[in-house]
Amino acid sequence: MTRELNLNLPLMKDNITRTDLDAVIAYLSQEDPRLTHSKQTLDFEREWSEWLNVKYSVFVNSGASANLLTMTTIKEMFATGEVIVPPLTWVSDIATVLQNGFTPVFVDIDRRTLGMDTAQVLAKINNNTRAVFITHILGYNALTQQLLDELERRRIPLIEDVCESHGATFNGRKLGTFGLMSNFSFYYAHHMSTIEGGVICTNDRTVYETVRMLRSHGMVREATLDKVRYSYIKKHPDLNPDFIFAYPAYNVRPNEIGAVIGRSQLKRLDENNKMRKRNLELFLSLLDSSKYETDFAVEGSCNYAFTLVLNEPNIPLRDRVEQSLRQHGVEFRRGLSGGGNQLRQPYLRRIMGNEFESYPNVDHVHFFGWYIGNYPGLEEEKIGALCELLNRL
Repeated sequence: MTRELNLNLPLMKDNITRTDLDAVIAYLSQEDPRLTHSKQTLDFEREWSEWLNVKYSVFVNSGASANLLTMTTIKEMFATGEVIVPPLTWVSDIATVLQNGFTPVFVDIDRRTLGMDTAQVLAKINNNTRAVFITHILGYNALTQQLLDELERRRIPLIEDVCESHGATFNGRKLGTFGLMSNFSFYYAHHMSTIEGGVICTNDRTVYETVRMLRSHGMVREATLDKVRYSYIKKHPDLNPDFIFAYPAYNVRPNEIGAVIGRSQLKRLDENNKMRKRNLELFLSLLDSSKYETDFAVEGSCNYAFTLVLNEPNIPLRDRVEQSLRQHGVEFRRGLSGGGNQLRQPYLRRIMGNEFESYPNVDHVHFFGWYIGNYPGLEEEKIGALCELLNRL
């Protein structure tokens, strides 16, 4: 029966609801609503900070822009050097490291967490290491206590990319609260959406003030501390105080409509995440563990996608999986996050050559791993039918 069934399972469904659109309409129906970033943005930043339990958040126009401002801040605070990064991540994590003049240093992944292997990270830290830029892949936690303890002892800043893992936790504490800075994405396919959008989070006031200026052309007037603004005004009496540019920065500001949608979506994020967790547990429990990886480190995870990885390299089975998913209307992405091993991409091969051959774990998921959509409205019957389909192959 399953062979004839069109499962109609997209990567994401109904992530922007009628309630969200009604909130936008209500806002636009006000007399002279402001559309450039203003009070709604400030309110969304405050509400997001409260939800995450951090002091400061800066809303920007994309998760990639959040990556960019984060690495620019590291450059301004610590100068350039090496940044340890995973080969399994989104392109902007690596691109922003390169764009800011850092040298990326790669380590392989742990196949249970899909994040960087802690022992390899610690082995590659040296006097030239400026940060460890970790990615929590597809809802899984990539932190270990050993990593946190060693980074604190060595005074190496931790940057968390949580773009794919809103609400996931480590030791009961939300990811995105452990590092000097963290990044989230509000792209349509993620846990919640502002159409496009992202946010940088921190508990460090200096970082917060720097990121606010970097978001808006490097303008000093964007700083919230009087002492920051006055110090620049005093040093540069020849300049109009409204137009002092501290950094050669960017314009990655959001708009009010995105903030309105974000505030609306945040109200149901926790409940939606509970459904995602139940869906993943069901998916992994029904999947044939003799063919597929089911022993992921799910404690604290919060996944907007089902991770499907073959236990062993098997090209015929891989091809049957992809053919069957297409035939039954199941959207998927091979390679897991970012299309798989970033070291195989043209932009990195020009720099790193064939270094991708040194990372067998990420190469395995590159060729034999996929993600499939997991969203709150996904019916249990469809999850069962999907697993039945996969188990027969």
